[in-house]
Amino acid sequence: MDIRSELTQRFFRYLAVESQSDARSTSLPSTQGQQRLAALLASELQELGLDDIVLDDHATVTAVRRGTRMDSPKIGFIAHLDTADVGLSAIIRPQVLRFEGVDICLNAKDDIWLRTAEHPEIMPWGGHDIIFSNGTSVLGADNKAAIAVIMTLLARLPPDRDHGDIHIAFAPDEEIGMRGAKALDLARFACDFAYTIDCCELGEVVLETFNAATADIVFSGVSVHPMSAYGVMVNPLLMATDFIAGFDRNDTPERTKGRQGFFWFKELTSNDQEARLTVLIRDFDEDGLLKRKECLREAVRLAAAHYPSAKVSCVITDTYANIGQSMKADTRPAERLLAAMKALDIAPKIVPMRGGTDGSVLSARGIPTPNVFTGAYNFHSRFEFLPLDAFEKSYQTARLLCLS
Repeated sequence: MDIRSELTQRFFRYLAVESQSDARSTSLPSTQGQQRLAALLASELQELGLDDIVLDDHATVTAVRRGTRMDSPKIGFIAHLDTADVGLSAIIRPQVLRFEGVDICLNAKDDIWLRTAEHPEIMPWGGHDIIFSNGTSVLGADNKAAIAVIMTLLARLPPDRDHGDIHIAFAPDEEIGMRGAKALDLARFACDFAYTIDCCELGEVVLETFNAATADIVFSGVSVHPMSAYGVMVNPLLMATDFIAGFDRNDTPERTKGRQGFFWFKELTSNDQEARLTVLIRDFDEDGLLKRKECLREAVRLAAAHYPSAKVSCVITDTYANIGQSMKADTRPAERLLAAMKALDIAPKIVPMRGGTDGSVLSARGIPTPNVFTGAYNFHSRFEFLPLDAFEKSYQTARLLCLS
């Protein structure tokens, strides 16, 4: 079987296991589908002859492929089991279609088309075979393409093991706060540095991510019957909307780009008694994140002063950190990655990721972990797509990282 066929076959097999994460769940993993996928991968790793395979109750799978090069660094690969819940179907029906440079029908029954005018990023792939969903779900290349790359790599590494030790981790619930990476026992993933393979188009390299925090704000109002509300009632919903209105409308995800941070007013629920607001805070610079936290706290103080008969409370929790600091402390993972891409004639596109990966957590925990592209585009979208050429380039890059 050729590389593309094996990559595609494995990818489709992993897509057949529904593994959306669920942010409403407090368990780890948040969904049982991730446990099923973890069990499948552990079984396949056993068949491939890896050592120290562990599947724990949190659906985290770790293993080691022992090498014979004692002078080589111990490298790791980590990929996440979950697909993002973005309100689409959890059932993924992948298909390989030839893109001929014109609008392409993903689903004739539901009349779902990928329009080139709306998605010009597909235009360089005219004349190529591309994997799509049927338009009712995400494709799930984020991150099952990465799982397919890693498993194909392990199946095809030379039997003489002429490489250093290669550590593998598959972790749950990356899409909902990197919960799996935070719980990962690093004694089971004892590498010198690692790579996430996650999202990102052909050639994209991530050496920097956001610093991230989450603010949970509770507005406790004063609830009385409308007949006696004058001068007494304090509506918590209006408290929350007044609070939001006090921020710069241009300091939001949809109006910032590049290295600009933002406040994302993510969720608001309310009743007569209280309103709960979730705010995501993002900034590439540590000082910038600290200033944003203080800005939010000051807004909370002002809101409390404006409504003296009500209450406002705020809890801010750090979510993940910029991997950039660890990249400066240990340049080897980035150097090896860029050298591998140069050898494969892949032009690197080094981008500051306006988000985070499991590598953000691992880097903060002492394992420098940049991100390698899967080759996919439009992740978290029904129009996510994965060109087979880019998919194979991701595999080739991972392979060269092991053998160089």
